[in-house]
Amino acid sequence: MNEMPEIKVLPPVLFPGTTARHEAAYRTAHDFLSRRAPREALQVLEPALEQEPDNRGLRSLRAWAYLMRAQLQKAADELTGLVAEDPADAWSRHALGRALERQARYDDALPHLRLAAAMTGDPEHEYDVLRVERLAGRLQ
Repeated sequence: MNEMPEIKVLPPVLFPGTTARHEAAYRTAHDFLSRRAPREALQVLEPALEQEPDNRGLRSLRAWAYLMRAQLQKAADELTGLVAEDPADAWSRHALGRALERQARYDDALPHLRLAAAMTGDPEHEYDVLRVERLAGRLQ
């Protein structure tokens, strides 16, 4: 009656995206970022980016993770590369403007924020332009 129950050892938890397949890494990292877990997202992204260093989707997610972690210079560097490769990428341009703004580099941020606002017509982007113009001392 005092038999010990058998202890079963479960296999380790493997998160999707920890493989070299960039599609799975993208989905997993995006999920982590949407749950505000940038450190975990970077842990998934870095191995995938070693396999595919030019993958724009993975690099965009890495920039997003850097922004969330307030690693602003890393974010700005990544986003500068993305904007240089595709000047019409409104998300990267806006995110670059925000990264520069958060570093109090208002004059550098304004052209990116203005272009993103013009490309998208998003009222939130237009508000960001006005805020940074005010911070730069261009509006009273």
